[in-house]
Amino acid sequence: MTRPTPETLAHSVRRARNAAEGAGDADHTRAATPAAPAVRPAPAQVSGAGSLVRSLEALGVDVVFGIPGGAILPAYDPLYDSTVRHILVRHEQGAGHAATGYAQATGRVGVCIATSGPGATNLVTPIADAYMDSVPLVAITGQVARPAIGTDAFQEADIQGITLPITKHNFLVQDAAEIPRVLAEAFHLASTGRPGPVLVDIPKDVLQAPTTFAWPPVLDLPGYRPTLHPHGKQIREAARLMSSARRPVLYVGGGVLKAGATEGLRRLAELTGIPVVTTLMALGAFPDSHRQHLGMPGMHGTVAAVYGLQKADLIVALGARFDDRVTGKLDSFAPEAAVVHADIDPAEIGKNRHADVPIVGDARHVIDELLTAVTAEQAAGSGADLTDWWAQLDDLRERYPLGYEEPADGTLSPQYVIKRLGKIAGPDAIYVAGVGQHQMWASQFISYEKPQTWLNSGGLGTMGYAVPAAMGAKVGRPDVVVWAIDGDGCFQMTNQELATCALEGIPVKIAVINNGNLGMVRQWQTLFYGERYSNTDLGTHKHRIPDFVKLAEALGCVGLRCETAEDVDKTIEAAMSINDAPVVIDFVVGKDAMVWPMVAAGTSNDEIMFARGVRPAFDEDEL
Repeated sequence: MTRPTPETLAHSVRRARNAAEGAGDADHTRAATPAAPAVRPAPAQVSGAGSLVRSLEALGVDVVFGIPGGAILPAYDPLYDSTVRHILVRHEQGAGHAATGYAQATGRVGVCIATSGPGATNLVTPIADAYMDSVPLVAITGQVARPAIGTDAFQEADIQGITLPITKHNFLVQDAAEIPRVLAEAFHLASTGRPGPVLVDIPKDVLQAPTTFAWPPVLDLPGYRPTLHPHGKQIREAARLMSSARRPVLYVGGGVLKAGATEGLRRLAELTGIPVVTTLMALGAFPDSHRQHLGMPGMHGTVAAVYGLQKADLIVALGARFDDRVTGKLDSFAPEAAVVHADIDPAEIGKNRHADVPIVGDARHVIDELLTAVTAEQAAGSGADLTDWWAQLDDLRERYPLGYEEPADGTLSPQYVIKRLGKIAGPDAIYVAGVGQHQMWASQFISYEKPQTWLNSGGLGTMGYAVPAAMGAKVGRPDVVVWAIDGDGCFQMTNQELATCALEGIPVKIAVINNGNLGMVRQWQTLFYGERYSNTDLGTHKHRIPDFVKLAEALGCVGLRCETAEDVDKTIEAAMSINDAPVVIDFVVGKDAMVWPMVAAGTSNDEIMFARGVRPAFDEDEL
């Protein structure tokens, strides 16, 4: 029997609501699904913990990441006999990031489990990370027994209150009979509308209490009705502006990937001829190799993408939020541009930049309806000539391509390593980055041609994300090569999860870009703090502490080291040939490489630097 999914449950709720209201099809999920069975089986007598595990099975969950502990321990007994695979991580933060990586790579809800108190608080960082990047995540935590709540009992923490600002919603379950409904609602909330993390906190005595299990439950979310279909008038106005603008840009954010709208995006871009920029969270939504792709905008974006937005007369933002990394100094951002802002979350529209045409809706539906409206505009004879605009942008691309200088001291270039890794592993691999210089180089020097091939911590900028997220991605897509590109600083925060990978048979590949420093912080110290390198030397160069090859071997992995350009390809190829164990490569690179271009924090995009102290040279009448 096919297991009902959250979408199945949502469809059943919509049918009942529509029948009661005499309404038509109010599609509030991303895809139509078969209705839930009309006749429920007889309720089964179980504990609350048994009901929890059965709910996970009924929701189609195939894997959870977690660590047992006292308050959540009752759930681990029925989990022992479940079809749900449990992966025992070494730290709860690893469980959360692994669930996030799984969700980002598969599009499904990721699930993590922790006990009360410190177990739950160790999930705060990955929950916040998922919240910032709109990742569908369900975190299940144990809680002290109900009579002990509020008494400062052993390992008690108000995780519901702690996570209130960083979850889409959260629950404290007070009755074991509520567990199936709460779990179904949690999955529905996490995966529909603007995706995000949902926390379910369950007291120990609720897990131990006898109850009945019946499926499917009836969802009770009367105030939750995400708007998927945009308003037709707004779509027509957006199409009119797109057909008349002289310097338009499609500003594409991660919402396009979340909505599965990449094919529609490509058709819209090609129909209109408008240049495309993709944010850090949207890499792969539009092929890097496409003629119309200007690259990534923002603090370390391409000159063409930054100036394309800055000098646009129309910005069409699709699933993007005008965050500070893209806009630079907000009051000087794109001063001549009218803005069409489409987002499924109405709270984002107008939050940072006024929208001349606000469109609330799912990116897939917005793009599909824009295609129809723009086609109608063109049929009526409307359409701007973008020849001059493209000539200017092409000139920028030719004069200021992404590039790098080889280190003067003969050390290995980190950009070269990452570029070769992308070429050898190819566009079908999944690349997972930590945070810092290596993240930016990975976004710049690997070509992303397909969706869900680039995972990173964008909004929160979480060091330690890459290794566990790569683990989760590999679990979710075991037939795909998964590379984590990490820095020596990030790697030392969560590399213990490589033991999990070794024991669980998860053959991820890790490229440690070892420059001996907290690289991005050191770059800022070089540029803005007079080269006063306060507390950024990690000792991984000078003292080789730790020795990453020996550490990899101690964690059950294959360890390799590469220090010269001549050895880069063969080292990567050696790692690619190993598919029965995790592999770690210690790429020992120069310490002075910097990420360029760069817009310094708090400055205008007009002040972009192409190299240290060097701004692109533009004629006064250019652009």
